[in-house]
Amino acid sequence: MLQQRTLKSITRAVGVGLHSGQRVELTLRPAPADTGIVFRRVDLPEPVDIPMRAEAVTDTRLASTVSTGGAKVQTVEHIMSACAGLGLDNLYIDITADEVPILDGSASSFVFLLQSAGIELQKAPRRFIRVLRPVEIREGAGDQLKWARLEPYHGFKLSFEIDFDHRVVNATGQRYEFDLGVGQYARDIARARTFGFTKEVEYMRSKGLALGGGLDNAIVMDDHKVLNAGGLRYDDEFVKHKILDAMGDLYIVGKPLLAAYSAFRSGHALNNRLLRELLAQPDAYEVVTFEDTRQAPRGFGEIARAW
Repeated sequence: MLQQRTLKSITRAVGVGLHSGQRVELTLRPAPADTGIVFRRVDLPEPVDIPMRAEAVTDTRLASTVSTGGAKVQTVEHIMSACAGLGLDNLYIDITADEVPILDGSASSFVFLLQSAGIELQKAPRRFIRVLRPVEIREGAGDQLKWARLEPYHGFKLSFEIDFDHRVVNATGQRYEFDLGVGQYARDIARARTFGFTKEVEYMRSKGLALGGGLDNAIVMDDHKVLNAGGLRYDDEFVKHKILDAMGDLYIVGKPLLAAYSAFRSGHALNNRLLRELLAQPDAYEVVTFEDTRQAPRGFGEIARAW
């Protein structure tokens, strides 16, 4: 049986929120089988649980925000991406503010935290959402066109194309494909940082956003070059970060997908609309388990592999 996974032990991190600039503490704790990934706002007078599901996403401006009642958690996509990349099914994430810390702007710090805590198998089958037919969301036309699609695939594969008219981005790969069962998530995707332009950062700060952002947790560019002293971590770091974000956005559905995801200029909003469109069509998917691990997609049966 392909089993569910949680952490072996508790692990913690402290950082600042990208947009709020607030100090925030995270405590990652093991959770029982079939719990899913649950954020818990422990700073409120009465702690509030926010389970991950597509309908929990209430804001997609600049990041994915989830909420229930009056409680919310912003910028969940990087830690959710790390959970997807390492195959974690059940986890409590205690948080002391309304935004996940940005740490270094990628998912690599979360991967390190999760792997340091160790992965434990649980006595319950992993449940996958298997896509049975194509589902697509399109928006705009011409120069404004963007789209995202899910298609049947025995595994989980992502293909993303960006379209930034900037000399630095143009000099890198603007399209990338990553297969979770063949590639290594920690090596190939997790280190890709969020990115932005100086003029955008200045504007956001004037609006009270990006208060915790800087060269230590994002790629920042002016009109001509990358301003970070170390340059890029990958030659195609920009599009790889969009893959990283998409993995996190899609894992908010609450179960790993068996599908091929492809997208052009997509973002948090379109990714969530795609999940909701899939769930609105019951004949487009089914929930499956694998009693015989040999029937599972390649790579999915390995324990805590750093994909």
